[in-house]
Amino acid sequence: MSAFTLTNQSNAATMTHKVQQGETFWKISNKLGVPVSSLMQANHATNSKLYAGQTIVIPNSTVSAADKELMARLVHAEAGGEPYAGKVAVATVILNRLKSPNFPNTIKGVIYQVESGHYAFTPVQDGRIKLPADADSRRAVNEAIAFSGKGKGSLYFYNPKTAKSKWIFSRHVTVTIGHHRFAK
Repeated sequence: MSAFTLTNQSNAATMTHKVQQGETFWKISNKLGVPVSSLMQANHATNSKLYAGQTIVIPNSTVSAADKELMARLVHAEAGGEPYAGKVAVATVILNRLKSPNFPNTIKGVIYQVESGHYAFTPVQDGRIKLPADADSRRAVNEAIAFSGKGKGSLYFYNPKTAKSKWIFSRHVTVTIGHHRFAK
């Protein structure tokens, strides 16, 4: 696939992209970290067909570059040794919490949440959140954003071998990936 060539439209808040052979809404969304649904909506697409040479509008991402990097650092710290799908699932949990009225309404708020003296994510408590993210974790964040609105709605994940909370074991498990169970 050719490199993305984004050009600013004069005085517009959106970007455009000239579609290359083999590109799809999914590939473009995944590369840029914008939801597929937003990309299709911005282009008034009623189906998934794209044609080489077609110019499409790229909507502004719903997640800032700083928030993507924070998410990638958490994904790296939480799922560094897990399969790639597990990294995407961890990023998806953050996005699902962002949409839930039971959690803070910012990515930073979700990641740094402390409730009743307990951190939502262990890497925040032990400082691993400060470690740099790797390329796979950044890619997983973009994929989770592109995938936004799809999936099983997981709000939690845990390692059943190390989890100590009886409450977490009471949650409905949606999927197991690697060493993590995802639940709602």
